[in-house]
Amino acid sequence: MNGFAIQFAGALLITIGLGLVSGFLGTVFGLMLAILKNARTPRVAGLITAYTTIVRGVPELVIILLIYFGGTALASKIAGRYVEINAFTAGIVALTVVFSGYATEVFRGAIAAIPAGQAEAAKSLGLNAWQRWMFVIGPQMCRLALPAYGNLWISLFKDTALVSIVGLSDIMRVASVGAGSMRAPLTFYLAASALYLLLTTVTLVSIRSVERRYPALGR
Repeated sequence: MNGFAIQFAGALLITIGLGLVSGFLGTVFGLMLAILKNARTPRVAGLITAYTTIVRGVPELVIILLIYFGGTALASKIAGRYVEINAFTAGIVALTVVFSGYATEVFRGAIAAIPAGQAEAAKSLGLNAWQRWMFVIGPQMCRLALPAYGNLWISLFKDTALVSIVGLSDIMRVASVGAGSMRAPLTFYLAASALYLLLTTVTLVSIRSVERRYPALGR
């Protein structure tokens, strides 16, 4: 059991790394797509809408499998021999796609909720587009998007468990191997549940702490 405790510790670090990297990249891409979608360019907005609709309509597990096996097939074709995509890399790409799809709509909705007069007033004061975003639109968008954005992070850490299906040695993978080899499924899956609960609780507390910095939230 001591050996599995060490493996769980390593798996926890892998899960945290997977969640943080994919969450960061998903946030960046989601914000970019939200800004483009609100730019009122019909063709671009239509493509982004199609992207978010597909991502939100297809199960996360299917996206992970498509990217893992699709990436392996593409890399093998390019290299002219069999090349297997690293499970951690495939997991980051898949979860980034999923996170960005949901984050795009969260940010888009928050931007749309800001009164148009805010941007017009900032423009009349002589602020350029970058300054209007940094000092007027951005802060208000963050305040409005924060509750839903925090829920995305909680869902993200739970979704990392799905990446174990392609061989990543994360929490769920270690629990599955331990449950089979030690014939103690309840013990190992309870341990995995405790670790995921720890991650989601820390995430929730962090989000609540940030929300308290926005006293006008919810008014």
